[in-house]
Amino acid sequence: MDSRPLNPLLLLILTSLLHFSYIIDSVDLTITPNGTVQSGTSVTLICHVIVSHDNSLQLTNTFKFTRDDILIHSETTKADTVQYELKPARAADSGNYECQVTVKDKRKSSISRLTVTGLQTPTLLLSKNILYESEDFIANCSAPEEKGDLVFRFYQKFRTGKLQQIKQTVPTQKSSETKLALKQVGDSHLYCDYEIILVSGTRRSESSNTIQVIVKVLHISPVMNVLPSTNVYEGDIMEVVCKVVNPPSNIDVFLTRDRRILKKASVSLSYRFKALEVHSGELVCKAEWGNMQKETHINITVKELFSKPRLTVQPLDIFEGDKFKLTCSVTIYVPEKFDNETIWLSIYKDNVKLTNEYTYRAVAQPDKNGNYTCKANVTSVTHNFVKESPTVVVKAKVPVSEPKLSVMGGVMVLGKRFQLLCHSDSGTLPISYTLHGPNRMPNDKVVSKPGEQAIFNTSAIYKSSDIDNFLCRAQNNRNKPPMAGSGQQLLRSTKIIEPVSKPLLTTQPNMGHISEGQEVTLFCSVKRGTPPINFTWFRNETKHALHSQTSKNLKGTYSIKHVKGEHKGIYYCVSTNEANEPQQSPTVVIGVKLAGWKIGLIVVFCILLLLALILVIIFKTRLLQFKRKRTGKLSVKSASTKTERLSLTQAEVNEAANVTPGMIGKSVWSEHVSGSESDDQNSVTSPGNPEPEYTEVQTRQVDPNKAPVNKETDTVYSEVRNSKQGVPEEADGQGLVEYAQLNHDHHTDHGDHGNHANHSVQDDHIDETDNSAVTNTTNHEE
Repeated sequence: MDSRPLNPLLLLILTSLLHFSYIIDSVDLTITPNGTVQSGTSVTLICHVIVSHDNSLQLTNTFKFTRDDILIHSETTKADTVQYELKPARAADSGNYECQVTVKDKRKSSISRLTVTGLQTPTLLLSKNILYESEDFIANCSAPEEKGDLVFRFYQKFRTGKLQQIKQTVPTQKSSETKLALKQVGDSHLYCDYEIILVSGTRRSESSNTIQVIVKVLHISPVMNVLPSTNVYEGDIMEVVCKVVNPPSNIDVFLTRDRRILKKASVSLSYRFKALEVHSGELVCKAEWGNMQKETHINITVKELFSKPRLTVQPLDIFEGDKFKLTCSVTIYVPEKFDNETIWLSIYKDNVKLTNEYTYRAVAQPDKNGNYTCKANVTSVTHNFVKESPTVVVKAKVPVSEPKLSVMGGVMVLGKRFQLLCHSDSGTLPISYTLHGPNRMPNDKVVSKPGEQAIFNTSAIYKSSDIDNFLCRAQNNRNKPPMAGSGQQLLRSTKIIEPVSKPLLTTQPNMGHISEGQEVTLFCSVKRGTPPINFTWFRNETKHALHSQTSKNLKGTYSIKHVKGEHKGIYYCVSTNEANEPQQSPTVVIGVKLAGWKIGLIVVFCILLLLALILVIIFKTRLLQFKRKRTGKLSVKSASTKTERLSLTQAEVNEAANVTPGMIGKSVWSEHVSGSESDDQNSVTSPGNPEPEYTEVQTRQVDPNKAPVNKETDTVYSEVRNSKQGVPEEADGQGLVEYAQLNHDHHTDHGDHGNHANHSVQDDHIDETDNSAVTNTTNHEE
């Protein structure tokens, strides 16, 4: 990379350019001598700009002058003032002027308006001022010093003071030259003016100079003569003379009839022709000079010596194979002019002569069809001409062929209305068709236009054999019997569809309930219907079809391979064919039962469950008996070891005997809680509802020294309640309670039974839900 230092001068220039600053102080546009001047005045536009800047470099200024936003002058200069001159100023120079000054990337402008008043007076020039009526001449109207688009107008002023605009030209500049023609005879004055179109609007000039014009009469009306006369007989030779007397130069003469030019010549003409009846009418002779025309009219009449030949044909309706006759005839109007022998008649076909006779006979065939005419030829010393008859078209009609019956669409559905078409392949229109059918009145239709068809609406039939009973007759010649077509054609050309009958849904196997895992087949069948038939199976529990099948037979099948519980339900089928008349079968209910192995498994399970229940019952019964025996043993043991609980001591007995009489029989309660008693109670479990057990207790003999006692055996009933296993009884009446009632028979037992008395006690420990003990006391006698 070059590391040499920059040139100091270049560096200074770059620095000055980078730090260059300026401002456009003002732009002033001045119009001299004034903003409003008369047309033709010299006008100067002066544009001055003032720019402030911070160095001595000279600036370049770009001046642009526009009029109504259209650029008219541009100049780039270092000067601060630019002038633009209009020499001279015209109306087209009027407008808003703008001077825009651009200094580098800054610009400023000033606007002033210039109005130029007045227009240049136009000048009118004519190529001639003495004219014939309708003669063309050139007129020129000009304003050469005006600028812009000018629209010129030409005027004619008559002696009466009436003013008429002759012509207006398209916009042009400076001048307009055009062709004019004056029709009114006499003298008049012509002048012109113009309009200029400005942005501010249109302005109209003053009128030009006036020029007098004289229009003379043009004598070119032709004279016409007809020889020998305007009334002649056909065959006469006629001559028509047409001419202009004292004509100007370059004049043409025309002879016309029915807007057809017969002959053209200069100044005069002569036209000879053989008079015919068609020549009767008006002859016109025209004289033309420039664009000026004059004409003369004469009517001529040509009388007929005999009529036009008349050609007739018999019969009027000709069918192929019929004989026909052509006859040519004429009527003579002026017999004194010629004899009948001088008229020759001939018959032509397509301009080829067939015979010189006035009649022609033939048998109608396609080659005899054509255009026939008759010609009458008159030949004599004074006359020789031919007349031709109007053309007679002979076209033999074609006899109608045997009609054919067909069903519209080619398909017929039994039981539905249908349309029959009766059509003959050949036959000249119009053709009358008549349809005969079973159980209906004959129906007629006439086909008179190409494209029309004889279509009959028929009622429904229910058997295909009924179609043989239709018959169609066609006729286009009243002189011949109609042609007939039978309905046997329909059997060959028509597709007959029989709607399906109501289907029947059956199942295989044929039973109400099907075992799981089996295969079931649903047959949907109909008794009648044209194949192919579509069968569709449905189940009420589902929205969509289960299966659809198209069969060429009257039966369809749908199989379910492995039946499950979800397949049970109400089934039905729908059948249809091309007749599009669906039929639904009655419903079939299919139940699904469990498979055999499942039923056996359930039976085995139930037997095992029953056996288990029996075993449980036996086991519980044995266990209850065992517990009762064990409870008895435990009760005896408790009586011998726990004297506090199950026995009354001698002292207690004596105390009970020494009570007051009123207390005799009162219950005595005792509560005993010990570790051994709790253990005994937990060892016995009540198997069922609590049942009171009663035990007979032998009381010990009392001490005779303490109190008298009865020497009878006392019976003690005790109800023993076992507490919940492992839970101690509460002490407030919720524990083990014993109730004893003593009966005294006044017999004293002197034996020593206190320590060795045997008690027979039977206890039943019951788990009560309310944790309470109920003790009942009864007498031993009860």
